[in-house]
Amino acid sequence: MLLGRKTERAHPPPPDPPDPENDDDDLLRVSSFAANAALASEAAPRFAWGLGWAGHVFGHRKLLKDLRSGIMHLVLFYGFIVLQFGAADIVWKRLTGRALPYPAYHGFVLTQEITVSLVLLAILYGGFRRYVERLTRLKRGWKPSVVLWFIGGLMLTVLLTQAFDHVKETPSGGGGAEASLYAGYAPVSSGIAEGFRDLGATPAAGSVLYEVFWWLHLAVLLGFLVYVPQSKHFHIFTAPVNLWLRRGSPPGRLAPLDLEDEDAESFGVGAVEQFTRKQLLDLYACVECGRCTNVCPAAGTGKLLSPMHLIVKLRDHLTEKGAAITSKSPWVPAFGGGAPGAHAMAETVPLWSGGGAAATTIEPTMTAQKHGWQARAGAAAADAALIGDVMTETELWACTTCRNCEDQCPVGNEHVDKIIDMRRYLVLTEGRVPAEAQRAMQNIERQGNPWGLPRGERGAWLAAYEAAVPDARPVRTMKEAAAGGDRPELLLWAGTMGAYDQRSRKVLFAVVRLLQQAGVPFAVLGGEERNSGDTARRLGNELLFQTLCAENVATLQRYGVKRIVTICPHTFNALKNEYADFGLARAVAVEHHTTLLARLVAGGSLVPAHPVSERVVYHDSCYLGRYNGEYEAPRALLRAIPGVELLEMERNRANGLCCGAGGGLMWMEERAGVRVNEARTAQALDASPTVIGSACPYCLTMMEDGIKLHEAEDRVRARDVAELLAESVFGGGR
Repeated sequence: MLLGRKTERAHPPPPDPPDPENDDDDLLRVSSFAANAALASEAAPRFAWGLGWAGHVFGHRKLLKDLRSGIMHLVLFYGFIVLQFGAADIVWKRLTGRALPYPAYHGFVLTQEITVSLVLLAILYGGFRRYVERLTRLKRGWKPSVVLWFIGGLMLTVLLTQAFDHVKETPSGGGGAEASLYAGYAPVSSGIAEGFRDLGATPAAGSVLYEVFWWLHLAVLLGFLVYVPQSKHFHIFTAPVNLWLRRGSPPGRLAPLDLEDEDAESFGVGAVEQFTRKQLLDLYACVECGRCTNVCPAAGTGKLLSPMHLIVKLRDHLTEKGAAITSKSPWVPAFGGGAPGAHAMAETVPLWSGGGAAATTIEPTMTAQKHGWQARAGAAAADAALIGDVMTETELWACTTCRNCEDQCPVGNEHVDKIIDMRRYLVLTEGRVPAEAQRAMQNIERQGNPWGLPRGERGAWLAAYEAAVPDARPVRTMKEAAAGGDRPELLLWAGTMGAYDQRSRKVLFAVVRLLQQAGVPFAVLGGEERNSGDTARRLGNELLFQTLCAENVATLQRYGVKRIVTICPHTFNALKNEYADFGLARAVAVEHHTTLLARLVAGGSLVPAHPVSERVVYHDSCYLGRYNGEYEAPRALLRAIPGVELLEMERNRANGLCCGAGGGLMWMEERAGVRVNEARTAQALDASPTVIGSACPYCLTMMEDGIKLHEAEDRVRARDVAELLAESVFGGGR
């Protein structure tokens, strides 16, 4: 049985009972109060956790993001709960000859009739969505269909059992007031009964058909129960457990590796059994709804990666490998006889077949996965390689780590961490990395930046700022401040993009100028700053990340930094969520520049007085939004700027499409399908903006490249929110 990793919490022991002979009763009462307060403080998060779990399981929070399928599943979910009482009544009535003593029995029967009808309608609608509407994210075939037949069969046999129960007890044209009453509280089955009476059904025929459909109902029910553990519908049992064991830490925090473990034979995950118990439970919680693949930027632009197929392939591989090791197959024998062999993936890159140059569709990816994942006759599951036979390297390096798949998943599956764990194995154990990623990591290791520019130029942006803004005050470094006996509370972290990239420097300059205008005392690290390590970590190089992290933490501790602000959401996420695992005090407050600027504007320290006449469509950064829940601050800044008309794309906020730069892909070339940034820029241009706004140097770069790909430079620009705010505060226009 798969169990989640155990989480232990230390509970304070209850206080000893007061001793009548002890004179320290007051001390005991204080101790008791403190212990009870501690227990209450621990109970609050557990209660909140339970409420969140209930919201997912019973409130269908994630499922209702797609309202139509969410309502359909809600009907099925609660319908099955309600109908268990009716099933017990049907069985009991057949065995004993009398109904179960439910209170308000007629009302109970009416409730059952309504529920059966709603579930039957929900099943018909489910079939319509899969086979008539043909949603691309839904699989088609006998396996997805069999459950529709099972549930539909259950509902029909319930109605027919009830109908023939009435036929056998009431002759044609008889019943009088009793029949009228029955029709009132059982309108569907009574209507069916009347129809069969009109066709000539007698009480004797009704008695026989009652027996037939009673046994048929029981057979379908038992058959369904046998089938459930062998199908995706095992999620009925595993999904609630999986949701209870969901991640408690921020989604932006990767689990650290113990690189000093001398007993470790490898790092990362190179075999399916090396995943954690929660990661393995994910595989059996998946319902194959395709919501994750439907929003995946890789799948939507013609790459081979599909988050749903990632889970399904790992589940098939785990099941087959477990059966091979234990010599016990949990499955029904394959149709046709004989051992089908182990499944493996044929690496077939899907051809783009979208309607437009930058349209997004998952159809090529779904087709490639369907044809690529096949059983190989005679292949041994124990010999199948997790990376290569199950998951191809092409799939692993296509992930932008945007986590939109996880945000959409209704059963709490965590896809990205599995991909990063497999990347870690490739990088740290096998040494297999795409050439471009290898070059970027080597440059970071040698020079501290992905371009390989001289390490000594990291602080050169300070002189560039003074040259670009002659009337601005010089920016102090922490080293200069410490030499003068000062210790600024706020550190502005320039980041690698802000320090080296000429376009991102303009954003950094705007933030520096705004902070100086607001009178906020701050300093920078200059040449002492190091790369945050986010790129290396997402590419799987945990060793390089931990090395950079240790250097940065030591520097921050040396200067006693209490607050950090940065222009890069990737750096913001690493400092805020991941550095605490490596020694940075959790009391250190880390924030993004948009939240700090929004607070300064709201407090009146910055006054955006000059109109900026632009139609701005805002693009949400994945690492600021989905990773850290910040959607409002950038929009609040844009709304505060006079003249700005704020627009929204069709996919925005939590459902925004990635720019394509995350997960280290900023430094890698896309060779399959459409470029992700091209597709995202197309969505932005559909809103007819004059500016595509962002709050991330990576996003800014990708949007500018997308504008060039669409040849729209003459009518649209990409700008950071801070640049627009600075234009409004200081004036100057274009």
